[in-house]
Amino acid sequence: MENIAFKAMVVTETADNQFIRAIRDKRIEDLPAGEVLIRVRYSSLNFKDALSASGNKGVTRKYPHTPGIDAAGLVVESSDPAFKSGAQVLVTGYDLGMNTSGGYEAYIRVPAAWVVPLPAGLSLRESMMYGTAGFTAALSCYKLINLGVTPDQGPVLVTGATGGVGSIAVAILAQSGYTVVAVTTKLDQAPYLLQLGAKEVISVADADDQSGRPLLKPRWAGAVDTVGGNILSTAIKTTRRGGIVTCCGNVTSGELHTSIYPFILNGVSLVGIDSATTPMAHRLEVWNKLAGDWKLDHLETITTELPGLEALDERIELILQGKNRGRAIVKISD
Repeated sequence: MENIAFKAMVVTETADNQFIRAIRDKRIEDLPAGEVLIRVRYSSLNFKDALSASGNKGVTRKYPHTPGIDAAGLVVESSDPAFKSGAQVLVTGYDLGMNTSGGYEAYIRVPAAWVVPLPAGLSLRESMMYGTAGFTAALSCYKLINLGVTPDQGPVLVTGATGGVGSIAVAILAQSGYTVVAVTTKLDQAPYLLQLGAKEVISVADADDQSGRPLLKPRWAGAVDTVGGNILSTAIKTTRRGGIVTCCGNVTSGELHTSIYPFILNGVSLVGIDSATTPMAHRLEVWNKLAGDWKLDHLETITTELPGLEALDERIELILQGKNRGRAIVKISD
């Protein structure tokens, strides 16, 4: 392919360990090796993107770097016969946008093993409305449901409910017939969560027990936790006998202080969610759920579309300050 120039967000580390974001020109030859070259139409913004774009070395080791752990677009070239030129595809997870040049640019080149054919029933734009956050939420709901939590067993708790993962988890569970109780620091966003299908919105204070007791009165048939720390600990010790708690985030804390009693006395199960390396067969199954049974009526409500790469800066800061709501997508190219 002709070595054309294209726009990309590039994060550069200065000599005094500061990190500068700028929109710059890149060329195809600047991209890493891989079997599939994709022209990116849409990307999205996740917490991990905000960290990478801010110089977090736990996410991205080396700079300069182009973040963006999500991308959806058209195949331009492929040495793998499974992907024909012009095919609509998406990529989420693996190493995209972490240490491999990511979706905040007009072209990406990735291993064929990372590429998901766009499921029937989704547009490229809609796939990024879900993105990694939606895929993570769907994995969490999938585990909860397939490990036996049913709507008749009682309410399901969703923490960090106004975030990208939380918003979509609330909507999927509500659409699937569950009674959802949403936890948020932003009680002024209760109407938004109720619109997504939550039956009740509670404050963090109601979900963050400070007593130190190993067990509390059971409240939840299950929980989808997106924040970690003591809120996760509280969810575990307030989940009913045989309940399932999924864990996928660490916004509050990466540490978990609890006891064995919820597990050995109440039979509670804690299930970790790793969306980045989900095996492809399961990845395809969950994406097809999002395109089918779990396709949400509230995608537009959840999503803000940013007009271009230049608009990412402001939204990145909102995420880092804990002020983000729902999902943000960005149109990369026509």
